[in-house]
Amino acid sequence: MAAVIPAVTKISSRIIRILGCNPGSMTLQGTNTYIVGTGKRRILIDTGDADVPQYLNHLKSVLKHEKIDLAHILLTHWHSDHVGGLNDVLTIKDKTAHTQVWKHPTSEERDLNLKVKIDNLKDNQEFTVEGATLRVIHTPGHTTDHVSLLLVEDNAIFSGDCILGEGTTVFEDLYDFMNSLNKLLALKPATIYPGHGNVINNPIETIQYYITHRTERETQIMETLNNNRQKAFSGEELVKIIYIDTPVKLHKAAEHNLNLHLHKLLKESKVIMEDNKWRLNDNLVD
Repeated sequence: MAAVIPAVTKISSRIIRILGCNPGSMTLQGTNTYIVGTGKRRILIDTGDADVPQYLNHLKSVLKHEKIDLAHILLTHWHSDHVGGLNDVLTIKDKTAHTQVWKHPTSEERDLNLKVKIDNLKDNQEFTVEGATLRVIHTPGHTTDHVSLLLVEDNAIFSGDCILGEGTTVFEDLYDFMNSLNKLLALKPATIYPGHGNVINNPIETIQYYITHRTERETQIMETLNNNRQKAFSGEELVKIIYIDTPVKLHKAAEHNLNLHLHKLLKESKVIMEDNKWRLNDNLVD
């Protein structure tokens, strides 16, 4: 049972979390959006899904009650549950206040149906409002444009979908994802505020778990290929060997994850793919 997350939570003097009110199997309790800062001009991180009146009502109430206008909206990545609500949010904010919207560019063209100019985020770019400084950390893997945001004053990370408050996340590119996890680990954050799920108060342990979980599967793949150096395997064949305890009906999903691992190993020159089959790189030393 997922933990209950209130619609609005004042986490600290500089962070207000507003739940996107869009629960689901992929969004858990819903998308967490955050207002950051202590003054009138603050920053909103992510905007939830489109057409969610409950979310807009909660956000509008917070903006009015706290006498806030939005200096910046920072979007962690292009997925609809993070950017979909942008057009709606812009209709309820103070029309007299200029709000700049930012997102890291994707490596592929995407029509997000956003009716406003989007400026490009850059790695290590900083945004400062009263009471808060946010530093952009490009953390691709979940998506190519994914960013996390470091709250400098608290050494806390808004992790978007790179790290979740419950379970583990999905990713497009495991090689990039592992590099991003190690980048976040090196920051030794005190707290993580995820895009889904509750606040993470044991961030080092959580990041290490993410890394270990993936490393263990990679070890299984490498051991299988190393023990069969003269043979090449299809993804389906490897799944049957490595995911022996996984029900057959889940083997297709397992093969998807396996291929992400194999493409990471391919980037690292640890494996070779020939005729859609995989084998160990002969140049590897035991």
